Amino acid sequence: MGYELPALPYDYTALEPAISKSTLEFHHDKHHAGYVKKFNAAVEGTELDSKPIEDVIKAVAGDDSKTAIFNTGAQAWNHTFYWNSMKPNGGGTPTGELAQKIDADFGSFEKFKEAFKAAGTGQFGSGWAWLVLDNGTLKVTKTLNADNPLTKGQTPLLTMDVWEHAYYLDYQNQRGTYIDAFLDQVVNWEFAAENFAKAK
Repeated sequence: MGYELPALPYDYTALEPAISKSTLEFHHDKHHAGYVKKFNAAVEGTELDSKPIEDVIKAVAGDDSKTAIFNTGAQAWNHTFYWNSMKPNGGGTPTGELAQKIDADFGSFEKFKEAFKAAGTGQFGSGWAWLVLDNGTLKVTKTLNADNPLTKGQTPLLTMDVWEHAYYLDYQNQRGTYIDAFLDQVVNWEFAAENFAKAK
């Protein structure tokens, strides 16, 4: 059946200046496409071939014999979620019920931003920062390499890629500057709010 590489939900130049056209071309067309290709090759001809990618990720998590399937599948899924976590002219603050929930669970939107930036800058090496719903409570988490909240029973609402290939062409080693640009210029609060509404 095969998992198809989704197109970006916006043009390659749409997130500039926060994220450049060259970064999106390299990141989506090379890295993301590579994960999709390797995932499809890994599951081809197995019982996992016809299952939704989320089900495959959860089924093989923690199985050392299926590490390659998990890594490529989770990275394929994570990247699709990441593209949707951003939008042109994004940033700012959330509204409605999600905004109220952030205030209730973090104390304020500024405290959420501090926690999210700390997760992103504090992730040693490669990984992801997430806003998740965990047993009815909003939390900021971070995961290493390909791991994601689906394997922990959490519902992801938003993610930020902190692998170097996500920002190095634009920011070199200034990960914190990239995180500020993500939060202030491109984060897609409507996507997070939709995920929150479905998860409640």
